[in-house]
Amino acid sequence: MGYKIAVVGATGNVGREMLNILDERQFPVDTLAVLASRRSLGTEVSFGDKTLKTQDLDTFDFSGWDIALFAVGSVATKKYAPIAAKAGCLVIDNSSLYRYDPEIPLIVPEVNADAIEGYKNKMIIANPNCSTAQMVVALKPLHDRATIKRVVVSTYQSVSGAGKEGIDELWDQTKSIYNPVDNKPPKKFTKQIAFNVIPHIDVFMDDGSTKEEWKMVAETKKIIDKNIKVTATCVRVPVFVGHAESVNIEFEDHLDEDEARDILRESPGIMVIDKREDGGYVTPVECVGDYATFISRIRQDSTIDNGINLWCVSDNLRKGAALNAVQIAEVYVNRILSKR
Repeated sequence: MGYKIAVVGATGNVGREMLNILDERQFPVDTLAVLASRRSLGTEVSFGDKTLKTQDLDTFDFSGWDIALFAVGSVATKKYAPIAAKAGCLVIDNSSLYRYDPEIPLIVPEVNADAIEGYKNKMIIANPNCSTAQMVVALKPLHDRATIKRVVVSTYQSVSGAGKEGIDELWDQTKSIYNPVDNKPPKKFTKQIAFNVIPHIDVFMDDGSTKEEWKMVAETKKIIDKNIKVTATCVRVPVFVGHAESVNIEFEDHLDEDEARDILRESPGIMVIDKREDGGYVTPVECVGDYATFISRIRQDSTIDNGINLWCVSDNLRKGAALNAVQIAEVYVNRILSKR
């Protein structure tokens, strides 16, 4: 049995990745609509061996459709998601618009799949921020064992998290460094991104943190446990795809690094690559195109009673966005639609 699926924002990086993953995972698609704004109308996108032309989001009728995967910004989502939901089509939204609404589930399937039942409130489910998604996959099994008190995380986030403009800016600036007559000043980012790192993602807030850092705090609390304390520093780095995170975790109970390694090895969605030798860890370049969240550099933190350090890497366009959305759709099909 197949389902009627719409991908909204099908011409963007995340939308195209959603189409790839629907095909790769053999999602039970009966009918597929690829939607975009009028300026992208008629643009062709690939789905497996098929080529599809985008339809106009503005005039699309969601009645009778089962799931809409939204990969557009908050402004467009605010306009079109309620229309789809009102028509009885479940919206799985990749923007930040609905993540903090207490009536809308915020889901990472390996962590809190049971929250899917909350779809009934508004027919909308939120996808978390890319940096949060990979971190909570690692935190949840450890929290279940030893109860996390506090997390200190520093991120190393690729430019694809800022969309195609971010990728283009890194590419153009990198080339211009070697061409003295071709100056490419920052446009998408606040400072030069080529051969540089920028400790600033999203807007600044009153307390000095950025919105990206606030998202990691609020979303971790909503997805796992409101009592976990989180402090984050989010940094943009000159990497095309793949976010990395250095994570320091303080637990209520003692957790040995060997047991932590064993727990993570047995946990869904995680691949542990942790050898204490040259190259015995995973970097962003190696995670591109993969479904897993990779964990390396697991070690005791001797400066606190119950501390563990680890390195966490994932493809931000996949687990951080498109893959997680498709996984939510799979949970919805398996637990809700298939039972009807």
